[in-house]
Amino acid sequence: MADPNLRDPNLNAPEIDTSTGSAADVEAVMRKYDRESNTRIWTGKPKLVVGIILAAFSLFCIYVTLFANFLEQVRMTSFMGLVIIMGFLTYPAKKGHVKPNSLPWYDVILMVLGAGAFLFYAFNAHAILNMRLKELLTNPLYTTVAIVGIVVLAELCRRSVGVPILCVAIFFIGYTFFNGKTLSRTAYEMFYGDNGILGTPVSVCSKYIVVFIIFGAFLEKTGVSSFFINLANSLTGRFAGGPAKVAVISSALCGMVSGSSVGNTVTTGSVTIPMMKKTGYKSEFAGAVEAAASTGGQIMPPIMGAAAFLMADYLGIPYSNIIVRAIVPAVLYFLGIFIAVHLEAKKLGLKGIDPQMLPRFKSLLKDTYLLLPLIVLIYLVCSNTRTMQFSAAVAIVTAIVVGFINNLTGYYKRAAANNQSGAAGEIPESFTLRTIFDALEAGGRSCVTVAVACGIAGVICGCITVTGLANKLISAIVGVSGNSMLLGLFLTMICCIVLGMGVPTTATYCIMASTCAPILIQMGVPAIAAHFFVFYYGIVADITPPVALAAYAGAAIAKGKPMKTGVTATRLAIGAFIIPFVFAASPALLFIDTVWYEVILITLTATIGMVGVAAGLSGYLLTNMNVLERILLIGGGLALIVPGTLTDFIGLGVIALGVVMQLLRKRRAA
Repeated sequence: MADPNLRDPNLNAPEIDTSTGSAADVEAVMRKYDRESNTRIWTGKPKLVVGIILAAFSLFCIYVTLFANFLEQVRMTSFMGLVIIMGFLTYPAKKGHVKPNSLPWYDVILMVLGAGAFLFYAFNAHAILNMRLKELLTNPLYTTVAIVGIVVLAELCRRSVGVPILCVAIFFIGYTFFNGKTLSRTAYEMFYGDNGILGTPVSVCSKYIVVFIIFGAFLEKTGVSSFFINLANSLTGRFAGGPAKVAVISSALCGMVSGSSVGNTVTTGSVTIPMMKKTGYKSEFAGAVEAAASTGGQIMPPIMGAAAFLMADYLGIPYSNIIVRAIVPAVLYFLGIFIAVHLEAKKLGLKGIDPQMLPRFKSLLKDTYLLLPLIVLIYLVCSNTRTMQFSAAVAIVTAIVVGFINNLTGYYKRAAANNQSGAAGEIPESFTLRTIFDALEAGGRSCVTVAVACGIAGVICGCITVTGLANKLISAIVGVSGNSMLLGLFLTMICCIVLGMGVPTTATYCIMASTCAPILIQMGVPAIAAHFFVFYYGIVADITPPVALAAYAGAAIAKGKPMKTGVTATRLAIGAFIIPFVFAASPALLFIDTVWYEVILITLTATIGMVGVAAGLSGYLLTNMNVLERILLIGGGLALIVPGTLTDFIGLGVIALGVVMQLLRKRRAA
């Protein structure tokens, strides 16, 4: 009898583990690592009431951004007051499961006090703005209101966003006191001032970000995610390691809609990760592919992450400008992951999916009308004929129209047929008035954590501004780096990673834009390139251990080890660590002060460089590599990625040497 532990020597693929995590497994992991997943349990009539409040908030945001002509302070304080109410209705004080339909008395008190503080400012905004500073600082009522508002917001941040960002905020507030600011002055600056809670982050969030979040919720209800997964399957599913390539493409496409790495991982990963494991990928690799690709959704136009809207406001340029400049770096990022999964498939001898199980491309052409909301949004935003919020509102209406068209075209029957093969995403129910209500509710709930993170980020940025810390940091890093651009970029990268550890992407970017981006600008990096540099390093926190929420979500679905999944995801997303150095040293990649042939040249060399680095890290190109070949491919790839004629020639030569060695060894093996 054959030893069951022995495998057929003719098979290169590893033994296949087809077990995957259930929805309960994913929920358990996300409740452990992700604060956003720890929500109250509402059932029956209380659930309906909370849903109505969330949906009403979404409608309020759409109305205010389109029609209301409020004073800015009134608009932002009323927005934050409503966020406090929804936050305490959604997030309990402790992790884990809570008693259904339970709202403890202390949460009611905190909710009333916190919302009351912001609404007090809203109703008295004109009087407060006309008061003298001395009168505000010496009036105990205004100081108490400010302190209560800040403390309750901090508590909601602990519940919904997490402790790390709160620790950063406490550190900077302590630093403010250390620099001689009194309690009343600090409370005034953080609550009533233009550089605190009511600063740029909350202003942009309440004006632009919430409407785009609501648009994403409506777009999900139309079934566009399922369409993207089917499209990716039809294009790449049949090739070597097809499911992993499907994960990369579908996550890039779905990322355009959600702008959330964790949400994207759970949505598309529930389909792609089981497919990858059935093909033969290891659990940790399958989870890492989905996490790395989903994280890239935040840099993928047209919606990107919430921080991209902040970038447009900080730089004072149209959002359409940000979209155009983000295209090439985003393509390079996903290309790096795509190459890595292809080489891993070749290395393991993995096959694709049976073409008979895949949706046909021609049949998907009938459903291309699902892209209409995105097309309308891109046109309106890029034409600059309307404001961003108006463009998003029109796109929401378009999504509703598309949803009702689905009811008439037989879309749900076609989607259900594709889903029978297990290669499609979740099929939404028929589009009804209830669907519209659910989308408004989901959009309102998703806005809470972003708004809270923006509020605390405003506190941090306010402390940095009041104390002049940014100038001190600039002087220190510029002084250490001297005339070395590379050293300055490296030190700035370290600052970004340390300051952004465990902090949400939106808040991370706000901190980086206040502290680290000015460092690069001082060293001669164009402002747009400097902000993109810190933007990228704020994003990779979702897959970089020890705090890697997207990787942990992927590991939960794949039933893999969370930390190992995070390390693998970091390796796959190496482009996110390299590409910022490229456009910082050569802004042509961002279409800054360049001509078309320079963009093509730097894109081509960077692409070859990404292939070299990906091959070196995976240990396979034409055949398995030895240590020397891996060093040559990684070194040559890095040289090509660094802009410059000399480095390009050196990189091409070194990679050519590594390829020749691979060819010779493959020939000898044959």
